[in-house]
Amino acid sequence: MGVTRRVFLRAAVAASAVGTAGATEAVLARPASAATTASPPGDVVGKVTVGYQGWFACAGDGAPVNGWWHWSQDWGRPPSRTNTNIKCWPDVRDFTNTYQTSYASLGNGRPAGLFSSYDQQTVNTHFQWMQQYGIDTAALQRFDPTGGEGPTRDAMAQKVRGAAEAYGRKFYLMYDVSNWTNMQSAIKTDWTNKMSAHTASPAYARQNGKPVVCVWGFGFNDDNHPFTADACLDVVNWFKNQGCYVIGGVPREWRTGTGGSRPGFLGVYHAFHMLSPWMVGAIGNVTEADNAYTTYTVGDQADCTANGVDYQPCVLPGDVSARQRAHGDFMWRQFYNTVRAGVQGIYISMFDEYNEGNQIAKTAETQAWVPTDSGFLALDEDGTACSADYYLRLTGDGARMLKGQIALTATRPTSPTVTTDPPPGTTNLALHRPTSESSHTQGYASGNATDGDPNTYWESANNAFPQWIQVDLGAATGVRRLVLGLPPAAAWATRTQTVAVQGSTDGSAFAQLLAPTGCTFDPATGNTATLTLPSTVTTRHVRLTFTANSGWPAGQVSELQVFGG
Repeated sequence: MGVTRRVFLRAAVAASAVGTAGATEAVLARPASAATTASPPGDVVGKVTVGYQGWFACAGDGAPVNGWWHWSQDWGRPPSRTNTNIKCWPDVRDFTNTYQTSYASLGNGRPAGLFSSYDQQTVNTHFQWMQQYGIDTAALQRFDPTGGEGPTRDAMAQKVRGAAEAYGRKFYLMYDVSNWTNMQSAIKTDWTNKMSAHTASPAYARQNGKPVVCVWGFGFNDDNHPFTADACLDVVNWFKNQGCYVIGGVPREWRTGTGGSRPGFLGVYHAFHMLSPWMVGAIGNVTEADNAYTTYTVGDQADCTANGVDYQPCVLPGDVSARQRAHGDFMWRQFYNTVRAGVQGIYISMFDEYNEGNQIAKTAETQAWVPTDSGFLALDEDGTACSADYYLRLTGDGARMLKGQIALTATRPTSPTVTTDPPPGTTNLALHRPTSESSHTQGYASGNATDGDPNTYWESANNAFPQWIQVDLGAATGVRRLVLGLPPAAAWATRTQTVAVQGSTDGSAFAQLLAPTGCTFDPATGNTATLTLPSTVTTRHVRLTFTANSGWPAGQVSELQVFGG
């Protein structure tokens, strides 16, 4: 079994921890004149990145690893109450394929099935969630690929690439060097012979024009990371010489060379383009999150700024099994602390880490969705009901706060569930609903129009009118009004698009609901346009057909909102 970033040794974070540990290492920092401003926004700077394991397999799924990879302690046997490697249960309702385990049925009587990351539909669903909830970038974890897990990990890189391309997300490789024999040479060989090929994808993340690579594990003071500072610096500089933007996943005490950080590594840390200190195991409640802000975050940001290094601290939702989440208060406090510190990006640990219970991906809401014999807690463990997608929604909120799209606030902007019915005609029926399209260019796919983010958008193929985009509302419902948007930035000059509206109850036979109409989008007034139907129409599939655009030879829309009567 590959070694993951398990909690090393949990110690409560005290505000005085760094001060009592002594001064920083005796390594001269760059003079103040060498300091540079933060890198401009790219695919990691100004963005939220999620760690993506993609390491769950099931017997019968065709994966080369051939077993219950990471679900069970003994991968040769189905997971069960006595053979488990996870801390909580995923919500699998969005997956077309699941695999029967040896757990008892769920509390609602459904069979206890699990997903396989090796199924492309699983990865597609995960990246569709990222698209729907405004998550920008995924860091695919890559452990030592020279062992028996290597072929499966190679295949997962291709699957992640395909999903990122399909759903307009970015991805990059994140090497975890834990327990990696011959790391210094093997990591270079793996990048040269295999992984660098993925940088040809339009979905591969770039920062400052360079493909992004992260190396996690340099400088950790434990037996799993025995590498010397010279060997680590050689690897960092090698990747930089390959033209890469290099991120370091480093110990939280990286500035002092104490505690979990080996002394003598400050030169290695400052050689990275971006630093991302690890916090899992260090904090578990709001008080500890605040102590970490004082002890680590503020000083880390100052050091990185002084040395021309971007800073990407870690935010975690908390371990469900340890009752750390406090229905989102713990995670939101970290978002608030990191954004108020002025960080360049945020790293979420993790998207799908059901092993440590730190996942943001959809999770069992109540005991009705948990195997009755498992002993697992659900998201309502503290008495507050939380929907399965709550931590995806919370992450999307954090991303908007990082980008300045919502104000800095210590109060969670989204409730764990929707608890009251909104006034009629005020609910956006299209939000996070599935979409389809006649075409799109580059990464500007149709899902961007229903993700709730006004800065992401759909753009059709150029010079090929007519073009269309449509949304599936999930069921036939009354529709009266549509609000279309373009990104609010002033760079989007005023333009008029000609748009017609069609509707369908079955997705195949469409009727015209509104004749072609000129819609003017002006950034001075919010860059939105409203289309009102003559009367309320019951329909499920709403299609917009674009036949002209005075600002660009393609159909363009960042937000497609649909409202009832």
